[in-house]
Amino acid sequence: MSGACCAPSGDRAGVTAVETLVAGVTDDHGGMVLLADGEFLMGSDDELAYPADGEGPVRAIRLSPFWIDACAVTNAQFGRFAEDTGYVTEAERYGWSFVFAGLLPDDLAPTRAVARAPWWRQVEGADWRHPEGPQSEVEERLDHPALHVSWNDAVAYAAAAGKRLPTEAEWECAARGGLESRPYPWGDELEPGGQHRMNVWQGSFPQQNTRADGYLGTCPVDAFAANGHGLHNMTGNTWEWCSDWFSADFHTRDRRTNPAGPQAGTHKTTRGGSYLCHASYCRRYRVSARNAVTPDSSTGNIGFRCVSSAA
Repeated sequence: MSGACCAPSGDRAGVTAVETLVAGVTDDHGGMVLLADGEFLMGSDDELAYPADGEGPVRAIRLSPFWIDACAVTNAQFGRFAEDTGYVTEAERYGWSFVFAGLLPDDLAPTRAVARAPWWRQVEGADWRHPEGPQSEVEERLDHPALHVSWNDAVAYAAAAGKRLPTEAEWECAARGGLESRPYPWGDELEPGGQHRMNVWQGSFPQQNTRADGYLGTCPVDAFAANGHGLHNMTGNTWEWCSDWFSADFHTRDRRTNPAGPQAGTHKTTRGGSYLCHASYCRRYRVSARNAVTPDSSTGNIGFRCVSSAA
């Protein structure tokens, strides 16, 4: 497992490709895309996969139709939710969250590092409104994904919106964009024709980010081209919470129609990688890659998008 390298836990407490059809965005489901029922091939056994993470084996999965957000939930959307409901996130209640050291201002007071991943710092006053601590704000990043949102926070947002978090299977089906057994939402190549398709680390991690893809931290939720289903940034930018408890092997015995993962666990699953992923230590910016994080954890590289079941 990737552990703290991808996102630290808080310790605070033979089938055809996708048969999915895109019905498009409608006024009744603003900003969402409808995926029809169908089968797809989930998982990966190729040379890029991490077998210990439980990416394989490849298996045929059937899903019922569902709506999914075209983009991750933004700071603007989360702000409206917080204002309307008075909701206070876990990072705000705990008084701190994890921030990537390379984004911290030089004059910030000393911070405690994560032992196995010293580029992660425990920053007092970091939360969704202050992504890099008290000296930062989101006013110029309202179209960026909401960060420092725990799994519990994401569930609260989704419930208030009449939605839910996607299962891993729903997330991966959506991320694949209609392609079969491809590592990225657009195909086989990381940078086809030398073109950047997602926001990941460029250069030498963690010392230097050349920003060749245009970004140091997060980017707007629709900054890169959508996949075949019309969904933006399914890989890179931020990890995204799924509803499933994490297990490296439960999927080998889980049902093959609308799988929902184990009934209990200690960590929740995140998908998609983030702006910190780099092949030198973490190539989890692929549609089949998985990561495990405790549900009360909040970091500067995890966001979420919502789904709702279709009648």
